[in-house]
Amino acid sequence: MRCLVTGVAGFVGSHLAERLLTDGHEVCGVDSFIDYYPRAIKERNLEKARSWNNFTFIEDDLLTMHLAPLLDGIDWIFHQAAQAGVRASWGKEFERYTECNVLATQRLLEAALHTEGIQRIVYASSSSVYGDAVTLPLVEDSVLNPLSPYGVTKLAAENLCVLYYRNFGLPTVSLRYFTVYGPRQRPDMAFHRFCKSVASGEPVHVFDDGYQTRDFTYVSDIVEANIQAAQAQPAIGQVMNIAGGSRVTIRHVLSLLEEISGNEAKVVYSDRQFGDVRHTLADTSRAEQLLGYHPHVSLQEGLAREFAYVQELYLPNKLQGTRV
Repeated sequence: MRCLVTGVAGFVGSHLAERLLTDGHEVCGVDSFIDYYPRAIKERNLEKARSWNNFTFIEDDLLTMHLAPLLDGIDWIFHQAAQAGVRASWGKEFERYTECNVLATQRLLEAALHTEGIQRIVYASSSSVYGDAVTLPLVEDSVLNPLSPYGVTKLAAENLCVLYYRNFGLPTVSLRYFTVYGPRQRPDMAFHRFCKSVASGEPVHVFDDGYQTRDFTYVSDIVEANIQAAQAQPAIGQVMNIAGGSRVTIRHVLSLLEEISGNEAKVVYSDRQFGDVRHTLADTSRAEQLLGYHPHVSLQEGLAREFAYVQELYLPNKLQGTRV
């Protein structure tokens, strides 16, 4: 298959591109290198993909580029590109979130509608569309009440995918990711920050009291779900939860990190942030039924891999002390 991966220099996008290449597919990746975090990290993410002859990279913006040539000959589209970050989506930054998450998605869907041969469009949605859950686990038909502007834009784009399927038959699938972690995770995300602080002996800053819970999902399980969504015919037009089945408190995560690193986590707790939900837990029955999805990487194993990555990124000389 000839695949397009948007946001290919990002966390999930770069892993997904490598998996597609390994599986024998041809990949075209596009990224605009939005300055949300250092470009050097994103360039590093692309190193393995760029070593493949059947990988093509285009630096451009989905909001302004001519999309018809980009989609010509494409079979599968994996739409990972977005302006990320719950806490940064308030105030004047909301315009960027609207443009990158909603308008760019609409442009891509419209272009795909007028392109022959598109077999699947897999959209990266988010558990942020649910907001603060009244009951757990969260099922796809739960009330959707985002707590952040970011969540609002992800839900709007997800709704667009459903609309283009229902009205025009465009073969879209939306995957609601639950707290993805692993190597190449963005520097602003909790596990990356925790690993960096523990590795360097600095205070670990935790928002809220640490008893909040998340359903953590390792990045390779997210990638597997994308591949399955592109191949499974029953997935077309569906919205599905993709989670890791590792719902634990942040305090438990820090305890695991102390065990993995051999270092003490010097934790500093601060106020809960606007837009942060208290608990998440996904019901993945729909993905299990339609995709055959099952997560494979345990939280301890995945966290150890991310810790090793963060050490290599910031403190390469300390790698020998890691218990992976």
